[in-house]
Amino acid sequence: MWEFLTALPGNPQLPTMLRESLLMFLKLFTELSVLFLIISFGVALLNQRLPAERIQQLLGDKKGRGYITAAALGAITPFCSCSTIPMLIGLLKARAGFGPTMTFLFTSPLLNPIVIALFIPILGLEVTLWYATLALSISIIAGVLLQHFRFDRFIRPEMITERAQTAQSEISACSAPKVNETSCCDSLNAQDACCRPAVTDCCEKGAADSKATEAQACCATTAGCCTEPRSERKAQWEAAADESWALFKSMFPYMLIAMVIGSLVHGFIPADFFAQIAGADNPAAIPAAALIGIPLYVRVTALLPLAGSFVAKGVSMGAIIALVVGSGGASLPELILLKRLFYWPLLLAFLGVTFFMAVIGGYGINLLNL
Repeated sequence: MWEFLTALPGNPQLPTMLRESLLMFLKLFTELSVLFLIISFGVALLNQRLPAERIQQLLGDKKGRGYITAAALGAITPFCSCSTIPMLIGLLKARAGFGPTMTFLFTSPLLNPIVIALFIPILGLEVTLWYATLALSISIIAGVLLQHFRFDRFIRPEMITERAQTAQSEISACSAPKVNETSCCDSLNAQDACCRPAVTDCCEKGAADSKATEAQACCATTAGCCTEPRSERKAQWEAAADESWALFKSMFPYMLIAMVIGSLVHGFIPADFFAQIAGADNPAAIPAAALIGIPLYVRVTALLPLAGSFVAKGVSMGAIIALVVGSGGASLPELILLKRLFYWPLLLAFLGVTFFMAVIGGYGINLLNL
C-alpha cells in the first residue's frame, strides 16, 4: 500500500483515479443531499403530527420494549450509514429514549429487507441468520449499556434543545395572564377551522378546571392564522421544509468534508487492497477487514455482490462478514457527521461497538464453519 501511495505522482492510472473520485463525489453529493433533505423533511413532519409524548412512549426504555421497537424500526428503514443522521436527530429532538435511539443507529444501515434479500442468495440462509442475529443482539445490548452508563451526557445539547425549547415556550404561554375563558373560546370557534386545533388543548383544560383559561396566549399565537386563513396541513409542510433546510445548512460543511474523503478513498484505494490485507495467510485478517471497512463509504447492498470475488481470492467468510459490518455499520463520512452531534466519548463508543460487532461476527462465523 505504501509503495502504491509513493508511486502516485508518476502513476499512469492517476487520471483514472481522479476521474473515479470526481464521479464518486458527484454521486455522493447528489445522493446524500437529496436523501438528507427528504428524510429530514419527513422526520420534521412526523414530529409535528406525532406528539413527543407518543414518541417517548414508543421508544422509551421501560421494560425493554423501546429497544425492540427501535431495532424493528432500524430493520425496516433502508438507510445507509450517513442517511440515518436526520432520523437520529429527529428522535433525539423528540426526547426518545437514548438507549433505543442508539440501537436504531446501529441496526438501520445493517439490517433492512433489501440487505436480507441479497444476503440469502449470495451467502446462504445460515450466514444470513447469523448476521441478522448478531446485528440485532449486539445493537440492543450496546443500547442498554450506553443508556446504563449515561452516555447521553455526551450528546451536544444544541442539537436537541430546539423542540424542548418550543415545548417550554408553549408551557410558558399557557401560564400567561388569564382572561375569561368563554368569550375567547367562543370567538375562536367562530373563526376559520385552522385556528381551532392550535388552541383546543388550552381551552379544554380551562373549561375542565372551571377556571379562567390560558386561551389569551393561544389566541395570540394563532392570530396570524386567523387573519390570513390557510390550511393547517400547508402550515405544517412549510414548517417542516424550513426545519429540514435549516438542518441541512447546519450539517452541510460536515457533509462536504465527508463526501470529499469518501470519494478520495473510493478512487485511490486499489481494488485488490482488501484481498491482500485479509487474505487466508493473514492471521489478523478479521480485525484488519473490520478496520478497513470502517473508513470506507460502501453500502452493504453494494458490497455483497463482491463477496464471490473475495472468496475466489482466498478471503475467508469471517473476513467478509467483518468487512460488511465495518463498512455498513460505520464509515468515515458518517463519523464526521456524528462529530457534529456527539462529543468524543460517545463517538468512540459508537466506533468501538461497530468494531466489536464486526470482529465477533467474523470470528464467530469461522468457528461455526458456515
